[in-house]
Amino acid sequence: MGAYHDDNGKPVVLECVREAERRIAGSSFISCEERIILLLSSFLLLGIKEYLPMGGSVKMVEETLKLAYGDDSEFIKDKRIAAVQALSGTGACRMFADFQKRFCPGSQIYIPVPTWSNHHNIWRDADVPQKTYHYYHPESKGLNFSGLMDDVKNAPEGSFFLLHACAHNPTGVDPTDEQWREISQLFKAKKHFAFFDMAYHGFASGDPARDAKSIRIFLEDGHHIGISQSYAKNMGLYGQRVGCLSVLCADEKQAVTVKSQLQQLARPMYSNQPLHGAQIVSTILGDPELKSLWLKEVKIMADRIIGMRTTLRESLEKLGSPLSWEHVTKQIGMFCYSGLTPEQVDRLTSEYHIYMTRNGRISMAGVTTENVGYLANAIHEVTKSS
Repeated sequence: MGAYHDDNGKPVVLECVREAERRIAGSSFISCEERIILLLSSFLLLGIKEYLPMGGSVKMVEETLKLAYGDDSEFIKDKRIAAVQALSGTGACRMFADFQKRFCPGSQIYIPVPTWSNHHNIWRDADVPQKTYHYYHPESKGLNFSGLMDDVKNAPEGSFFLLHACAHNPTGVDPTDEQWREISQLFKAKKHFAFFDMAYHGFASGDPARDAKSIRIFLEDGHHIGISQSYAKNMGLYGQRVGCLSVLCADEKQAVTVKSQLQQLARPMYSNQPLHGAQIVSTILGDPELKSLWLKEVKIMADRIIGMRTTLRESLEKLGSPLSWEHVTKQIGMFCYSGLTPEQVDRLTSEYHIYMTRNGRISMAGVTTENVGYLANAIHEVTKSS
């Protein structure tokens, strides 16, 4: 599953999260004057359990936009971004799908093959027609760039495309910066709209700024884009359901209009966003010391996964596997698209009690120094005759 575990196979609560929760709990004892200042200045509502505004936590949204668009983004300064707190990345995607259905009736969404399976459910239940575009190349276990570009080129002008900002799920295959630039230029020529799902921000390289490169390239080229952001993975807030949906608009007036419509979509769907997770995010990102700690912890998680990729590949090569396992270290993020067939996966399950999806997707967060040798040996055994 898409949840990070440490090298002992245990779930992780980040130290920055623990400290944020300590501070939030302590804020219950602040004075009335201090509480009024907090309410008026940041809408954090610390220490009480009232509803958030319809757009969610203003402070959380502000800090979240900086991660995607940049600390000094002109779009933030010019108030050109319509943004609301969402129920993690899934909720942000669903809200955008409903927004697309309501204000672009008859439009369709192009979704990569493969993608996170729930993407299809989200746009289907929003009653948005779907088409697919080429993405993964099974033979090379890398990006089918020519197929992708052909599909982008042949799509009707002004089409909507779902893009994974980084650490593509399930393949772990991302375009290079140069490929992103070519994709962006073709989108510009075709007047396509890019909607980025950024569920694994920080998990690709360990550097959130680096992982937002695809988005920054599109912004530099003058696109209006949409972004789904989530704190499930990069802060370990899986159960808190903290996310953000943003849409870059032509000007401040349009942004106000779009935000009001996003709030109108949220009202009958879930009415108000959850408070506690937003408080945690706001506390961490709003404090330089805590934010610095968070960045270090994100890098530790990403580096552990990268290290397990290296060890798995080296272990397979030392066993004398005749196959190339270069793709294990070329891919990035929480998942490895191993190239194993469904039949080989079935053998791993029945003979070695190793479990993964039948498309061969391995959750690298489940690989540890304790079990990586066993995993490599099992994979070697079931692929010997390949």
